[in-house]
Amino acid sequence: MKTQYVTSYSIGGLHKLSYIEWGEKDNPKVLICAHGLTRNKHDFDVLAEHLSTDYRVICFDLPGRGESDWLSNKLAYDYSQYTVDALMIIARTGAESVDWIGTSMGGLLGMALASMKNSPIKKLVINDVGPFVPKEALTRIAEYVGQQPVFDTDEELGLYMRTVYAGFGELSERQWDNMLHHGKRTLDSGQVTLNYDPDIAQVFMEKPLEDLNLWPVWEAINQPTLVIKGENSDLLLDETAQKMTQTGPKAELIIVSNTAHAPALMNKRDIKQIERWLKQ
Repeated sequence: MKTQYVTSYSIGGLHKLSYIEWGEKDNPKVLICAHGLTRNKHDFDVLAEHLSTDYRVICFDLPGRGESDWLSNKLAYDYSQYTVDALMIIARTGAESVDWIGTSMGGLLGMALASMKNSPIKKLVINDVGPFVPKEALTRIAEYVGQQPVFDTDEELGLYMRTVYAGFGELSERQWDNMLHHGKRTLDSGQVTLNYDPDIAQVFMEKPLEDLNLWPVWEAINQPTLVIKGENSDLLLDETAQKMTQTGPKAELIIVSNTAHAPALMNKRDIKQIERWLKQ
């Protein structure tokens, strides 16, 4: 798929956001896919290809990830900025309303957008995140997100990715290879590392980490919502997921076995469940 770009704005100036588009351009049914903290738009390649028979699917890189520009002001890597970027992507589609699938950070971004007055979000799918995130999970993420070890070979980086992203679940060799291909950055030295700006971690260092409590945001959401939970996730706790089915939009819950944080959504079973829910 050809990468396209749209220009967005931050306090440090203009930056380009990259995205790819699946399906018919004139399809009025639009689905936006938003990735997790250190990931990129290609995490949704399998899902987007499957759903593109019904949807025009847009998968985009948030700033500092994938093929999008890095921000010059590193403290701008926050949800205020990501909301602006998401609205730029939605505006580019020309659609009045869209459905949204967000993994982890992309799920929190979807929640924020859905909670707004006159929200463009029609249906919301949240992958392994919720309105309460324990400090322990945030600390675990903070410990690796700013660390970008450098490797001499793709094979070494690939083994590291399988460790860091073990919570994604059981992936095929082809899927791991695809993650490596799109998730690596080659340095001037010829060595390779992960393909994101390590300074996205600065927001974690601004103040001591505490539990994240967004229940007021959750209560403001009225759209049909599907929550996907990794069976062994330390970020979306069982009690949080259950409470999400009883409060706010009273979400439907799917638990993905043999995964932690966050299910990769690359196998047929998970994709079929998402498709079923979107169609109902």
